[in-house]
Amino acid sequence: MLERAGTLGVAMRLPPAITSRTNARVKTLRASFSGKASRPGELVGIEGENLIGEALRSGLGFETVFVREGSEAVLQRLAGLAAEECVVLSRDVFESAVDTASPQGIAAMVAIPEIAPSDAAGVVLVLEDLQDPGNMGTLIRSAEAFAVKQIFVTPMTVNPWNPKAVRASAGSVFRMPMVRCPLSEVKAWAEEFDVKLVAAVARSRDAIPVMQARLLAPCGLMIGNEGAGLSASALALADMRVNIPCAVESLNAATAGTTLMYEAFRQNLLQEFLDMPVTRGLR
Repeated sequence: MLERAGTLGVAMRLPPAITSRTNARVKTLRASFSGKASRPGELVGIEGENLIGEALRSGLGFETVFVREGSEAVLQRLAGLAAEECVVLSRDVFESAVDTASPQGIAAMVAIPEIAPSDAAGVVLVLEDLQDPGNMGTLIRSAEAFAVKQIFVTPMTVNPWNPKAVRASAGSVFRMPMVRCPLSEVKAWAEEFDVKLVAAVARSRDAIPVMQARLLAPCGLMIGNEGAGLSASALALADMRVNIPCAVESLNAATAGTTLMYEAFRQNLLQEFLDMPVTRGLR
């Protein structure tokens, strides 16, 4: 058996492989990939060497690690991986429990961390009724990359802890503060901290091209539903509307949000770190 407090590795003796899909541990692992977990402390299944490595980098730990029979060597490559228990699953049982089409041989369950909201306004992202978990995960990844302080999501927005969203975030979901609340609370927060809300829209005569918009902190970048965009009530709360000039009618929500976050990051980087005024030409 695996030593209780030891770091996983080839020196450890692993138990025989579980071959039943109805085993209680297998059922628990399968349930963790259902996409139902959303609150701090609830268990989410993660699969693959890179994602487990990101969880470790984020300071998260695991009670149990599941490895596919024949893939035990992956344990050697995950420096610092430690768990109370390692469970070996036969190939077919492992593939029946995880969520990916091409399993990578190692999985674990991680408790959703409680990440404190940022106490600084900065640049924030506001997502209204986003439905695609891939878009959600990509936006979380971009938010971390471009120094967004936190993400607000409306009640009808897809669960950021959906397995597809977790994978698309490439681990950023383990570190990004997120607050689920109605738009009215976002507006109240924005007024309290003097945050300008900027709505992303498709082509519109009253929208400012993003490269001419002032996106210096504090500001909130608002992205709407993939099909419908921002609602009329969301647009009514915005202080400014921006669009992204391009050769097509509109962009994918994740692409549009990433573009806005990059432009805000670029402006703030010039302003704060390179000591270059960037307000000329901005509105």
